[in-house]
Amino acid sequence: MRTMLLFLLIVGSLNTTAQERYELNRGWLCSSIKEVKADGLQISNSNFSLNNWMPATVPGTVLTTLLNNKKVPDPFYGMNNEKIADIYNTGNEHYTYWFVKDFNEKATGSEQVWLQFRGINYKAEIFLNGKKVNAKMHEGMHLRATYNITKLLSSTGKNRLAVIVYPPDFPGNPNGGQGGDGTIAKGLTTQYTAGWDWIQPIRDRNTGIWDKVTIEKTKGINIQNPHVVTLVPGKRIPDARQQPATIKVSVEIENPTAKPVSGILQYEIAGKAVRKNVTISAAHTVVQLPDLTLENPKLWWPNGYGKQDLYPLNIKFISSNQVLDQENLTIGIRQIDNIWNAHTRSMGAYVNGQKIFIKGGNWIISDAMLRFSDARYDAEVRYHKDMNLNLIRIWGGAILERPEFYNACDKYGLLVFQDFWFSGDCNGRWVDPMKKEDQWTRRNYPDNHPLVLTAIEDQVKLIRNHASLAFWCGGNEITPPDDILNPIKNDILPRLDGTRKFFDFSNSDEMSYNSIGGNGDGPYGIQNPESFWSVRTFPYNSEVGSVGVGDYESLERFIPKENMIAPQFKNKPDSVWDYHKYIGYDQYIDPYGKAKDAKDFAMKAQLVNYDQYRALMEGFSNKMWDWYTGSIIWKTQNPWTALRGQMYDYYLDPNACLYGLRKGSEPLHVMMNPLDSMVTVVNNGLIDRNNLMVQAKVYDMDGKDYFYSRVFNSIGASSVRRFFPLNDFLKKLDKKDGVFVSLKLLNEKQQTLSENIYWLADKDGNYKGLQSIKQATLKITAVKKSKAKVEVLLINQQNNPVAFFNRIALIDPQTGKRILPAFYDDNYVSVLPGESKTITIEHTEPTDNLALEVYGWNVERQKVAIQ
Repeated sequence: MRTMLLFLLIVGSLNTTAQERYELNRGWLCSSIKEVKADGLQISNSNFSLNNWMPATVPGTVLTTLLNNKKVPDPFYGMNNEKIADIYNTGNEHYTYWFVKDFNEKATGSEQVWLQFRGINYKAEIFLNGKKVNAKMHEGMHLRATYNITKLLSSTGKNRLAVIVYPPDFPGNPNGGQGGDGTIAKGLTTQYTAGWDWIQPIRDRNTGIWDKVTIEKTKGINIQNPHVVTLVPGKRIPDARQQPATIKVSVEIENPTAKPVSGILQYEIAGKAVRKNVTISAAHTVVQLPDLTLENPKLWWPNGYGKQDLYPLNIKFISSNQVLDQENLTIGIRQIDNIWNAHTRSMGAYVNGQKIFIKGGNWIISDAMLRFSDARYDAEVRYHKDMNLNLIRIWGGAILERPEFYNACDKYGLLVFQDFWFSGDCNGRWVDPMKKEDQWTRRNYPDNHPLVLTAIEDQVKLIRNHASLAFWCGGNEITPPDDILNPIKNDILPRLDGTRKFFDFSNSDEMSYNSIGGNGDGPYGIQNPESFWSVRTFPYNSEVGSVGVGDYESLERFIPKENMIAPQFKNKPDSVWDYHKYIGYDQYIDPYGKAKDAKDFAMKAQLVNYDQYRALMEGFSNKMWDWYTGSIIWKTQNPWTALRGQMYDYYLDPNACLYGLRKGSEPLHVMMNPLDSMVTVVNNGLIDRNNLMVQAKVYDMDGKDYFYSRVFNSIGASSVRRFFPLNDFLKKLDKKDGVFVSLKLLNEKQQTLSENIYWLADKDGNYKGLQSIKQATLKITAVKKSKAKVEVLLINQQNNPVAFFNRIALIDPQTGKRILPAFYDDNYVSVLPGESKTITIEHTEPTDNLALEVYGWNVERQKVAIQ
């Protein structure tokens, strides 16, 4: 112990400033190749004039740069996308651009300088100070590239980097098919950019230096691609004293010098240090360090099951009392296993020995034009946490998600199901008259299979250390070709990971046995809420969907005023609504009264949204471990201003879908089965819950309550329990106008653990009572609790009717515009007569000048000052 302490003291005194890493993310300029009559050797010379070159967005795409320079209109607004030239019509040269960056750097002594690209779409030639950097053309969107530029740096320290970026060789015809004519998939790029049923084509197909460009400086050797594996055997309980866990660490080390380098390779975690004496020859070496047994580790759990404890882990290479290079990671200690459930005939997910009922959402990409940020990733993933979900599936027609996305999933406890870059639509699963080539040809996309395997190896290394990464998947609704699939299964993943389940494709029988026919996923459209309870679907459904139109404030952001009319789907909808992929709501809107205008439609749509997604997750949870081991909603977000499949809009404004899903996905949840009115409780937690009181009340449209029943009982861990029916009681009530049903779950201290309010239609299936309900006056106060937190109190007087379906919004008091993103612990809330409700809002807005807007179905819109 004394020796270890002495070693740590010595290491603490070392020169640890050897490694430097910074991004080249400002000061880029660009120009179309049609306007530049010079080659890369000339352009990368600092004497070459860049007059009239345009400021460039890097990381970013050509289209992002054009938009930021006001050369094109916002393609997310109205029909503006039609005003932008499409690469299929212009030819690739139109979107082929030079990108130039001047920067200061030089190397002295043993220093080595590395230029790193984390993503270029699609091909690139790279020049520095009048010399070519990459001897071979860079190709492939999903692939990092690192170059040792030490000998190419200017002796003055003033350097010029020039990169010419070429679009995908086959941008495809955006003919309205899924992925257009399919040929976009001939290259290793994003398929959705040729258009899909939730997005219009991205005109430049995301050509550009789309991900980070980094300079790294080391002293001699370069530590690369560390690999950390955590083993947590046995069945664990959160917040208990834990048996030991095992930490396994290996790293790749590159030595670009001509001589072997000897030293100590070590890593530190939780105050422990593990080290190994190594000699690195003039080559690329993988070093496995000794295992560490960590006593009483703090474990990482999925959202809803426990905390997301994370550990910093530092890796250093020390030689001659100097740190030559180091890497810093953040890891979660957990173990993920998969065990086939013979009863449901589907895979069951286990974390730290505990079975997890998967409540997931499908994710496309954060922004269709690749405008990523840490803050946006954090907000989007937090919304998924707020929905009480525990998994996000990354759809195969986009990207392998960025480390910043995984950082947010690590933080918030979202398991990740990561597809590789294949889709049934482009890659030939079905006959499709919209596709240019036949199924046999498409089945072999992309054309360059060795490039795909190289990219998969690289991208696995990029994200494999994240606690949240749980599953790999060969592709969306189809496997890769055999000469790609087999190396993934039998070589790449066992060699580079070896800890996660690999599914051949997203709806394969090994994930969820398909005994009912069809494709093994769906349905997708809006449904009768009862169907989620009554119709048995796939036992671990990778895609089950519904609707998701935003509210009026959301629609105003991208629909021009002249197009803001109530859509009528059975007649052809307005052109802008149609362009933004609207799915008809009519048969579910009409029972609330035919929409008078767009504002009336949007409010009624929120009622449908809330009811749909609450029912979806309640129905699946009701059959937990009987019919299902999980479900994954198609989909929970949009990277474009689409009018379908989203819990929040592109601008990060949540709609009622999010809060209906949040309610239905509660870890401990009281609910009513619409088929037999059975009051039911689901417990997703890992401990038994005893001394629970279930209370049910029914209210008419005037606010009169009919107390029915309350019972004490208990419910076991990870189980569902039916308590009592309301059918007989509801039949005795006069239901001609509909009623409200209020359910509450209380503990022995009479604290509310779960509450739920249903609004029931009349015998004809209409909501006549809601259409004529009297106004309720809510007393509202808002208090600032901290710089980033506001607490709102809603009080409904005893003699009022139910104050129904109230939207709370944090706003700028001058403009009235919403503060986005903002995180509400509940919204679209109803307040019963004589009761109150407290809502907590968290935000990241730097100003204190905020106010509140509240409006409801029968509550007048009002602005409230924050005290």
